[in-house]
Amino acid sequence: MKKTRHVVAIVDDDPRMLESVGDLLESAGYVARSFSSAASLLVNGLSDLDVLITDIGMPGIDGFELRDLVKKARPELPVFLVTGRHEIADQSRARGISGFFRKPFDAQALLAAIASALHNSRDGGLHES
Repeated sequence: MKKTRHVVAIVDDDPRMLESVGDLLESAGYVARSFSSAASLLVNGLSDLDVLITDIGMPGIDGFELRDLVKKARPELPVFLVTGRHEIADQSRARGISGFFRKPFDAQALLAAIASALHNSRDGGLHES
């Protein structure tokens, strides 16, 4: 069975952020999967994901650590980091990401970045048929 919609995982310890980004992605035609921690995402697995959006500042495994773990398992998976703080000040830690967004971010800019990353990914863009 061929997949017709891209799956985007959102990892954030803020339930309001999970809900709002999930709603945004669903309204744009993506399948949104929300996780309140990096550990819950990792337990669920990465195999069916097309994009990962993760908060940086989270208890336990932070967004940078999650990015590193994901890149080992799925180096081709586009990863976007989101933060409401200034963690990105260390630009060397930002390597290996597809994009960075500071909260509050522009919803259309996020959707455009996701579309671009999917278009440039190894599988190319999947479209509903």
